[in-house]
Order: sequence, then C-alpha cells, then structure tokens
Amino acid sequence: MNNQNTNSTVAIPEALNKPQKVNVWKEMKKNKISYAMVAPFMILFTIFTIVPVLASCILSFTYFNMLEWPEWRGWYNYQRLFLDDEIFLIAIRVTLKFAVITGPLSYLICFFFAWFINELPPKIRAFMTMVFYAPSLCGSVYTIWTFIFSGDSYGVLNSYLLQWGILDGPIQWLTDENYNVTIIIIIQLWLSLGTSFLAFIAGFQTQDRSLFEAGAIDGIRNRFQELFYITVPSMKPQLMFGAVIQIAGAFGVGAVPRALGGFPSTNYSLQTIETHIFDYGSVRYEMGYASAIAFLLAIVMILTRNLISKLLQEKD
Repeated sequence: MNNQNTNSTVAIPEALNKPQKVNVWKEMKKNKISYAMVAPFMILFTIFTIVPVLASCILSFTYFNMLEWPEWRGWYNYQRLFLDDEIFLIAIRVTLKFAVITGPLSYLICFFFAWFINELPPKIRAFMTMVFYAPSLCGSVYTIWTFIFSGDSYGVLNSYLLQWGILDGPIQWLTDENYNVTIIIIIQLWLSLGTSFLAFIAGFQTQDRSLFEAGAIDGIRNRFQELFYITVPSMKPQLMFGAVIQIAGAFGVGAVPRALGGFPSTNYSLQTIETHIFDYGSVRYEMGYASAIAFLLAIVMILTRNLISKLLQEKD
C-alpha cells in the first residue's frame, strides 16, 4: 500500500477564486415583482429627496433669487457663511445647544415613557399612547403655550406668580433672552413624543416572550434587568430608527422658536440654523445662500447619524 503525503495541498480551480460577476439586468428581471413593489417608494424618494438634495448642492454654488437664472459664484456662499455672517455663528451655537440638550433627553424620554406605558393593561395603554402622541399632531399647541407664557399679567404663569407675590411685575417669558431658550427647550421636549415614541411602543409589543422566559432561567429577577439585558439588545432596529428621527428633530428646530419667540428673536437668542435657512430662503429669496446653509446642515446630520449608527450597531 502506497503512503500518501499528508502535507499535500489540494489544487483549487482558478475559476472558483474569481469573484462571480452578477448580471444586474438579469437579476432585476428575475425579481421583477419585488422591484415593482419597491418602485413607487423609490420613485417618490428620488423625486422628493435625492433630486432636491442634489439641486440644493448645485444651487449652493450660485446666486439664485428665484426670478433670474442662477449665476455661478463658486465657493463665495461658503466663504460668506463662515467669514462674514455673524448671525450664522450665533445660529450654530443655539442649534448645538438645542441638539445637545433636546436630542438625548427626548430620545430617553420617548424610550422610558414607551416602556412604562407598555406595562399597562391594553385599554389603558392604548389611551395613554394617544394622550402622549397627540401633542405632536395638534396644531394649536402654539396657542396654548403662548397663553401660558404670555408676557402680560393675564398670562397663566405670570398671573399665578403675581398672585402668590413671587413677582413684582410680569416677565416677558418668550422674548427675554434670559428665559426664552429654556422655555423653548421644555416645549420642544414636550412635543418630542412623536414618531420615535410610536416606534418604541411597537418594538416593545413585538418582543419575543421566550427570551424573557430564558432570561428568568438564567438569573434575571426584575424588570430593569429584563430591560437592559433582553429588551434593549432586541430593539436595535427601533432604537436606530428613533435615533435618526430625534437627530432630525434636534437639528431641525425652527418652527417652535419662530412661532413663540418671534422672528427675529431678541438679539437672535432663538436663531437656529433652520431659522437662518427660512430667513434667506423664504424671506430674502437668496436661494443659493440658503442652499449652502441647508447643505451644511444635511452633512452634519448625516455625520451624526453615522456616529449614532456605530454606537448602536450590533457586535459580532
């Protein structure tokens, strides 16, 4: 019997080492039904998202007043933005303040309120979900908060503080720069229980109950341990979706300060980047300059989203 060399290597055909080329058109024809189902979304996404972003990028290098053909200016808008526009620097500071405070806080508030409500009986849970989600849909919230923080003696807060002898005279809560930022942050947090809140509620409702049974066998004894060792790891998609929504909301603050603090606000104390875009795009009609601001804001939001994605991504 001949001895075989145990150290001999097996030759692998060269064809197996080469990456297989995929015929894209052939694959699309093979999965045409799937592509047909996705097509409506992709068409709308392209028309209302991709095309506007590309158009904004191009217009950011031009002077465009919506009446004349865009005039190419190169990097002038960006130079003006960082070297000549002092209000933009104020807007960056105010936006970062809103983003750093309201972003993480609103994210945690959405998560823990959703977790708390999920523990309630079904009928009470449905009612409480509607109660907490309704403010994000109600268009009259500005009227309510304006009435509460009205600067005269008839405002709810001023009237009670005057009645109790805490104040000697009414305070202009929404125009005084010592108070308006704090008040807008509180209102923004109150309005933040929106889409992310519903996503977290849905995530809690779709939990695999067998995981909790296995966790009880492995030594998990209370609801907080279940939350951190079972619930959070199994809700990565909902957590990621909520993070993206809250990032967009934190950096896109503008409607609430304009509606409550006035436009422009006192000493630009509530001037955010979104408000700056509104100023040049909808008031002054300098669409090229507004596009430059919007494009920079989009880049910051994408970078922040990627950072959050890395923090929440699942480890192997």
